[in-house]
Amino acid sequence: MERTAQLSLIALGAIATVAALSALRELAAPMALALVFGIVLSPLSDFWERRGLAPSIGASLSLVLTLATLGTLGLLLQPLVSDLVAQAPKVWADSQALLKAFHDLLKGLVDASREVSGAGGGEAALPQGMVGLPSLSGALMIAPQIAAQLLTFIGTLFFFLLTRIEIYDWAARRLASPAGRGQLAQRLRHAETTVSRYFLTITLINAALGIATAGVLELIGLPGALSWGIVAFVLNFVVYLGPAATAVALALAGVAAFDGAAALFPVAAYGALITLEGQFVTPALVGRRMALNPLLVFVALLFGLWLWGAIGGIVAIPLMLWGVVLQNGGGIEPRQG
Repeated sequence: MERTAQLSLIALGAIATVAALSALRELAAPMALALVFGIVLSPLSDFWERRGLAPSIGASLSLVLTLATLGTLGLLLQPLVSDLVAQAPKVWADSQALLKAFHDLLKGLVDASREVSGAGGGEAALPQGMVGLPSLSGALMIAPQIAAQLLTFIGTLFFFLLTRIEIYDWAARRLASPAGRGQLAQRLRHAETTVSRYFLTITLINAALGIATAGVLELIGLPGALSWGIVAFVLNFVVYLGPAATAVALALAGVAAFDGAAALFPVAAYGALITLEGQFVTPALVGRRMALNPLLVFVALLFGLWLWGAIGGIVAIPLMLWGVVLQNGGGIEPRQG
């Protein structure tokens, strides 16, 4: 009976926590993203410390480098966004033509089926019109919200980088007995190091994928090949959905840039590269020791997207990985099967 009461209390606490995180998503999501960046940047913080820099200066340098990197990626992607906006009418017209052809084919099949079966009745419920392009005028309405989230991200990242060792020591004092405080603090730091090294490896793999994607698309002749390489690099951090989104975007870009079967070349080339990366490169470089159960990864990704949207999809896997490393005492168990 007491065990049941404890489990019920834990379940209620978990539900309340999830509800609170969902209600406070505008605050909690950028804070979680900043904590993930802080964990990944921990080797850089250690580097500044070894050089004898004050914690405030080291945290400031790490923050400036992070913002400069993100800003540079944004500037490099700007031509691609402008080109996609300019090509939107052609993509939309080609998509409408494809939908109309599918509609006519489906209507023909329905009519042929009626002739064979002799069935009467009303017309089939088929789409008769084409919807218009969505308006983008409402984008300015979310500018203050984005600015607030950016300030939350910057502040959280800076103060985490500034005081992360103190935070780990504080957590060890609050969550462990006096005899186990040192061990817990060591596990926190070791988990940070392990996750940071893991994501450094993933970053290098994604960078290689981005370079390869840009090179292949340049050979194909797709405009903005460099920007597409950056897209492949960035979105590959979001497992499953990131590559899928990149493939869809390249399919639309192919329709905009080429005619006929050539429109499939960009997405086919990217599909070959992402298959090579996922099946051979990443398993070889990451190894089984860092492998996680695919179902666990997928569920964590879906939960993050449901809870915090795009930011949740970005932070779900790093936070899950950090928790698994911490739970295992600084390592990840080999994936079974």
